[in-house]
Amino acid sequence: MATSQAAASSKNKQHGAPPPSRARDALVFAAGVAAAVLALLGSASVLAPPGSGGIPLVAFPSPGPADDGPPTFYDDPDLSYEVDARRRITGWDAKRSAWLRSRGLRRAPERVVMVSGSQPEPCPGEAGDHLLLRFLKNKLDYCRLHGIKLLYNRDVIHPAMTGAWAKIPIVRAAMLAHPDAEWAWWVDSDAVLTDMDFSLPLAARYAGKNFVAYGWPDKIARRSWLGINAGVFLVRNCQWSLDFLDRWARMGPAYPEHDHWGQAVRDKLADKGTDAWCDDQSALVYLLLVSGDRETLAEKAFVETEYFFMAYWKDVVGKLDGVAARYDAVERRAPAAALRRRHAEREHARYAAARNAAVGEEVPGPAGGGEDGWRRPFVTHFVGCQPCSGGRNPMYSRESCDGGMRRALAFADDQVLRAYGFRHAGPLNESILPLPFDYPAAAHAR
Repeated sequence: MATSQAAASSKNKQHGAPPPSRARDALVFAAGVAAAVLALLGSASVLAPPGSGGIPLVAFPSPGPADDGPPTFYDDPDLSYEVDARRRITGWDAKRSAWLRSRGLRRAPERVVMVSGSQPEPCPGEAGDHLLLRFLKNKLDYCRLHGIKLLYNRDVIHPAMTGAWAKIPIVRAAMLAHPDAEWAWWVDSDAVLTDMDFSLPLAARYAGKNFVAYGWPDKIARRSWLGINAGVFLVRNCQWSLDFLDRWARMGPAYPEHDHWGQAVRDKLADKGTDAWCDDQSALVYLLLVSGDRETLAEKAFVETEYFFMAYWKDVVGKLDGVAARYDAVERRAPAAALRRRHAEREHARYAAARNAAVGEEVPGPAGGGEDGWRRPFVTHFVGCQPCSGGRNPMYSRESCDGGMRRALAFADDQVLRAYGFRHAGPLNESILPLPFDYPAAAHAR
């Protein structure tokens, strides 16, 4: 899902449906760490080439239960995984560095843990659980190909942090549970990775930054609560980020000043109408665009606008067939013959780099997609479709949401299936067909 949204009567195309209940809404943002499922997808040293986020960290065997090494922050009885203003974490950078040294590890600037999740209860919407399974598979595929850990959670550790607010406790907990990770990457359950080749430009674009989210310049200019999306974001594992998450959380329903912030965001942000509910996205926009220290925050917070770090699905779903056709056309040509060679999944990174170089010369648009051009969108986010609850925004038809999700998931899945010699029979066809040798050149010849 995107974030908790304003009233369904809003005319802005990016509004989602409002949560049906503040106490337990059907948004799929439940958070918690007690029963979280951690999928560590293979050996990072196998899945990623030198210089990538898959650099192995272990310099020598880590201590085990029988030889746990010197005390670390984990031995502090006051350590809290919860968002608790009374027990804020301080000195995290030094504590994290000390833990790494004590375990014979070194910092890997591009090591990432992806964090996502869904609600504890079964989805009330028709086929909701099936759709969430497909969204989860998509994340598993991307993480496997890029040597990324995936922490998928469906439990609540802070009951008052309901709905979309629940993402903050689990992201914070993931940072503490994974001091070896430089970045925590939150991805909403209803967001699809639609470019399996694209890697986050962590060093190239985000060096010196601690928080990254996607935004729209026109909406940012008028301080719209829709100007920055809180459904996909990167946060560096550092003290600045913990402080930022704590401040963001204190605007939420777990704190007594929540009602005050509801009035504040309604007064200061555009498009809120009469809705005085302070949702997580409005709070984020307020912090970055309106708050008194927004200029100080801007030194470390980065709003991405140059590629589809988070694309609004209505802007991209209709182009996916055309995007696929352009990529196939590049690979059919003789200079790209090497790209058609069959290869193992562990070689994905090298082929992805070669394919990006080839299409970069012939397919217009930035790598990762963008408002203009025909490059694959990196992430396609189904804001307002709410596949789990079924309570989609009334401005979207069931057919447009369901068909859009199926198209995006199949578009991504075809990129994965290719290594296994298959692809879907069509954009909305769940059957798969074997690929001829030398695909797509052979398919075109036929």
